[in-house]
Amino acid sequence: MTAGAIVLMVLGNNPPSAGPFCLSTYYRLDSIENVVRSRACQSPNRWDSIEIFFSGTRSGSVEQFAAARGLSTSADLNCHFMLCNGSGGVDGEVQTTEKWQKQWSVQPSRTWQGSERTIRVCLVGDRRSALPTDYQLKRLEILLEALCRKFHVPGEAVYLPRDCE
Repeated sequence: MTAGAIVLMVLGNNPPSAGPFCLSTYYRLDSIENVVRSRACQSPNRWDSIEIFFSGTRSGSVEQFAAARGLSTSADLNCHFMLCNGSGGVDGEVQTTEKWQKQWSVQPSRTWQGSERTIRVCLVGDRRSALPTDYQLKRLEILLEALCRKFHVPGEAVYLPRDCE
């Protein structure tokens, strides 16, 4: 229920676009349980909050963002997960970075509210011309539920973009 409320808050005054929801496309995506796994050992007490932020771009994927920023690997991206919008990655696809795979913290920046124990989720979009898609929002909700359950993160420790609060 908390995750659903969070998704509605992320939408703000922009409801999801009307249209069919195609289950065949949705089921081709990797399961959230597989996405949440990592190569490194995962302690249930490792993470205590989650921050969602917009990429500020209309499109992208982990590889595209790393290349556009001149980074050699996704380990240098300052997030753990990226939710694609169909432009650069499959709509609703949740991609992981090396930081998640190795259970590393992200680096503090001026645009985030977390700590070394915060999971950062990048939602591809700019909140103006590239609003979140229905698939992105559904997958975000499922991802948040899985992360909160696995790492015992309370709903009040899930942070939305500043313009959505």
